Amino acid sequence: MGQSRQFTSSLRDTNRSFLPAPDDEVEVLNVAFILLEHFSLVSFTSAADALVTANLVTTSQRFTFSTVGVQSNRVISDLGIEIPTDSVLTDVNADTAYRPDMLLVCGGFRSQLEAIPDLTRLLKKLSRQGLVLGGIWNGVIALAHAGLLNEKRYALHPDNHAFVRENFPLSKVTDQAFVIEEKVISAAGPSSALEMMLSVIEELQGKDVFRAVREILACDKATQRSDEPMFNPASEPSLPQTLRDTLQLMAGNIEEPLTINELATWVGSSRRRIERLFQTHLNTSPSRYYLELRMTHARRLLLQSSDSIASVAAACGFVTATHFSHCFKEFFGISPTSARRRQRDS
Repeated sequence: MGQSRQFTSSLRDTNRSFLPAPDDEVEVLNVAFILLEHFSLVSFTSAADALVTANLVTTSQRFTFSTVGVQSNRVISDLGIEIPTDSVLTDVNADTAYRPDMLLVCGGFRSQLEAIPDLTRLLKKLSRQGLVLGGIWNGVIALAHAGLLNEKRYALHPDNHAFVRENFPLSKVTDQAFVIEEKVISAAGPSSALEMMLSVIEELQGKDVFRAVREILACDKATQRSDEPMFNPASEPSLPQTLRDTLQLMAGNIEEPLTINELATWVGSSRRRIERLFQTHLNTSPSRYYLELRMTHARRLLLQSSDSIASVAAACGFVTATHFSHCFKEFFGISPTSARRRQRDS
């Protein structure tokens, strides 16, 4: 049986959802989304998608989520699309098995700003029981009606700032995209809903899971220029230029890998300096990173194409399919054939 290997570099996050599941059991966090009429559909899906993706990248369930309507189990979103919910407000009772661990009120541009008595009572009750409560867009105003934002900082869509300053002078609305305070979290809109949930995931599941989810969902996050490339280590400005050039060369020479000496010559450096840069900034060696990069490319080709295993091996710089299969199993815990079968059956 082949020796088990672990990804040592930033490529661990890229491959996390395809690695063997850890043996340790984790507590599942149940999140309930109360969907107000005309709620922002993209805000809700951004937050929910972060939770679903966290489950995928860890190959085990870390989160569950459910949807709640205020008076009906069918709610109209801001796009005019009717969304069926799992339950209605009266079902979310802390004395039943339905009790969530976190509850978020999701609003939208046209959602009601006035108090909803049943929702106000529920939020007060759950607050007393120590639940984490929050709001997305103007859904956080429901917490203000329940008196839960007094002297607390929170994020809110800019259109509603004047409303809360007039009606809730003790609350502390901010210009931040999202705010996480003890027992209260809030996001001002769709992008910040994702960032808020990423922060929750980081706090609860650690930086590794956070980075893996972010790489999948926020890889195309807009920066100051719309034409900037999506994130990859070779374009990370914080890395030395010599290291970035080396990473770029590796990425461009997968089928016929260069030696470390050849890489050093091409970037105008020495082998020793290249090794030092990799160890300092990526906590691995150049040869190990190169192998992990090739295995990552192989995994993508294997699961996203119908090419033969021999063709995948050759495309990733392996002389024989047998050697490739051994390496693949060492990294991913199963053979290439089994990985492809699992992908087909899932």
